[in-house]
Amino acid sequence: MQDISRTLAVIILAAGLGKRMKSHKAKVLHEIAGKPMLYYVIDAAVKLTEENVYVVVGFQSDIVQISMNPYFNVHYVSQEEQLGTGHAVSCAIPFLPESVNDVIILCGDTPLIKASTLNNFLKYHQDQQNDITLLAVNMLNPTGYGRLLMDTDRRVTGIVEEADANSEQRKLNIVNAGIYCINKQLLKDSLGFLDTRNAQHEMYLTDVVGIGDRLGKKIGALISEDSCETIGINSQEDLKVAEIQMLRQTKS
Repeated sequence: MQDISRTLAVIILAAGLGKRMKSHKAKVLHEIAGKPMLYYVIDAAVKLTEENVYVVVGFQSDIVQISMNPYFNVHYVSQEEQLGTGHAVSCAIPFLPESVNDVIILCGDTPLIKASTLNNFLKYHQDQQNDITLLAVNMLNPTGYGRLLMDTDRRVTGIVEEADANSEQRKLNIVNAGIYCINKQLLKDSLGFLDTRNAQHEMYLTDVVGIGDRLGKKIGALISEDSCETIGINSQEDLKVAEIQMLRQTKS
C-alpha cells in the first residue's frame, strides 16, 4: 500500500454545476444516503492512496471543500473556468509529486464506484504494462455515452463522444465509463495537444486516447458487463436510482 501511495495519484473532477440537476447546488454536493455524492468517490480514492488525491473544484468550491473537510484530508485544485475535462485535469498536473508514475482520473458524480474495482483496474493497467487503460462497459443501450474505437486486435484507438459520432460509431456498444489510468508523463505531454474543435467546444480528456494512439502507446480497456458502479449522476432521477443502488450495496 505504501508503494502505491507514493507512485499513484488520483484526480477527481468535481468542478461543474450540473445544469440538468435543476438546482443551485454544485452537482457533487447532492446527497445520497445522507452524504454528498463526492464523499463516496473520495472515500474510494483514499483507499488507494491517502497522500495523492487531488479534487478539481470550481463552482461553489469553498462549500465543496468545507463539506469534505470533516471526512478527508485531500488536495484541492481550482479550475477557474470550466473549459472541459481535459482542461480540468491540466489544472491538477503541476501539483503532482515527482514520485507519481500513474494517474487515475475519476468523476465526482460516480458515487457507486468501489475501491476494490479501482484496485483491480490499477492492477490490470500495471500487469498489462499499458500506457493508458480505460474502464469500459458493454451496454445494450449506449445512448448518451462516448463509444470506444478499437482495432481488430481489440486495442483501443480512440473515443468518440456521441455528439461527434457518425451513424456507424453510434451502433457500438462498448462505452467509456469515464475512468482512466494513464502514465503521468504521457498524460502531461498529451494535454498540450488538446484543442476545442468539437461539438461542445471544450478540451476533451477523451482525446488523450487518440493522441496516445498516434504516438504508438499501448492502450487497453478493462471491460465490464455491469454498468451500475460507473453510473454518472446527471439528474434528480439519476440521484434516486443511485440511492436505491447504494442501499442495495449496503445491505449485501
